[in-house]
Amino acid sequence: MAFKFKQQSVLPGFGLSFGFTLFYLSLIVLIPLASVFVSASRLSWNDFWTTVTSPRVMASYRLSFGASFLAASINAVFGLLVAWVLVRYQFKGKRFFDSIIDLPFALPTAVAGIALTAIYAPTGWIGGLLEPLGIKTAFTPAGVVIALTFTGLPFVVRTVQPVLADLNRESEDAAASLGATRFQTFFKIIFPEILPSVLTGSALAFARAVGEYGSVVFISGNMPMRTEITPLLIITKLEQYDYAGATAIAAVMLVISFVMLLIINLLQRWVVRNRF
Repeated sequence: MAFKFKQQSVLPGFGLSFGFTLFYLSLIVLIPLASVFVSASRLSWNDFWTTVTSPRVMASYRLSFGASFLAASINAVFGLLVAWVLVRYQFKGKRFFDSIIDLPFALPTAVAGIALTAIYAPTGWIGGLLEPLGIKTAFTPAGVVIALTFTGLPFVVRTVQPVLADLNRESEDAAASLGATRFQTFFKIIFPEILPSVLTGSALAFARAVGEYGSVVFISGNMPMRTEITPLLIITKLEQYDYAGATAIAAVMLVISFVMLLIINLLQRWVVRNRF
């Protein structure tokens, strides 16, 4: 008669691990987010709706989410290009360029905002060249997109880079031997493999951009109805001790951000499922 012994793992079991995971997530994520909705519930429905749909707030929604989506789209293209160069080519200074990709992670956002404003202002190095052409960047929505692109670039590069490095080159060689052009090889062989990572990096860049404050507040100029972002409105209401109004706007941003990230994740899953 054979006896079967259950193999014991050196790691904690599912119950204990899940309990600690749930406790940690509740303490760090769920409880703080729930407090936003609790604070916003102090307003009546009419007051809540009036607060979150006022013309000034609606203009800030359009700028924050529109600029974030545009910046994430730009980073999806150029972040992929940067990752491609860093993985596929060898050149002098490669380690230096690879290291400065992480600079937006380490650099205080206020410092980044001041630097970008100084460069893109009408008297700055780049802004001074664009001003005679009638192109204004600082203190316009374009400046907001520039700042959000700066802060979101590392997310795409660092997400795509390891996937590119692990790709099997044999498929590319086989496609080339069968007469495929470089264009066909990239879009038929390589791009389907890296598309999920591009979407993941873009989603992370978008999530970071929606809540960005320090790097945007200087270069935007904070002009109501034009260059005022939603996080600035939240800060303004907190300074006016309007905590319910601030949390109401924050709750709307939280819901919209969650829905958009959910859509991106579903799209990513669909791409992975239909790739094979």
